[in-house]
Amino acid sequence: MARPTTTTEGSAHAPRGGKGRLRRAWRAAHEPAAGVPRWARRVAYTVPLVVLPSGIWRLGVLFTEDKRGGAVADWAMNGYIVFLTLISEVLAFTAVGLVARWGEVFPRWMPRLGGRRIPTAAAVVPATIGATILTLVFTVIATVTTVTQSKTNGDPLPADFPSKAGGWETVYFYASYVPLVLWGPMLGILTYAYWRRRGSATTLPLPTTVGNT
Repeated sequence: MARPTTTTEGSAHAPRGGKGRLRRAWRAAHEPAAGVPRWARRVAYTVPLVVLPSGIWRLGVLFTEDKRGGAVADWAMNGYIVFLTLISEVLAFTAVGLVARWGEVFPRWMPRLGGRRIPTAAAVVPATIGATILTLVFTVIATVTTVTQSKTNGDPLPADFPSKAGGWETVYFYASYVPLVLWGPMLGILTYAYWRRRGSATTLPLPTTVGNT
């Protein structure tokens, strides 16, 4: 007589199934494309980590005393901070698409496009624009305003700006936002590597069969 293990196995496999789907989704999102060098993968995986500290700092602002009010304006600003943090991480994760398979081939679940190769320009053009803007904003302008302690229009920063607070608050602020200086250049390097890889892949000669002359 068989032991009644169906219920036990079913309950045991339920959480495993959820974890399995999560693992498959993670692997699909990070599955490298053919020919991607290891250094490019490391750079791409680092981009979201470069952006993360600034997001944590912004979310921390929500818990300060002056942000706990119940006014509509406060709730709107809090919502904007959360949205900005989430969208920043989403945009940062797109850098992984420059080394992952989903950045070169449309997913199978997409109607009509599933399995087809993504045009190189469709990834290179927006990535180049994004890298240029990020480099200009965070690498150039932010560095200049930090060094000069002034706004973009030349006016001095307010006295309550985090960089002027002193002590641990200033250290925490710089530790959170200085990594953003790397976002634009890292995305630019990945974009160039993606363009070179896709370009060389399209110019490779087609294999010939044995016996052809």
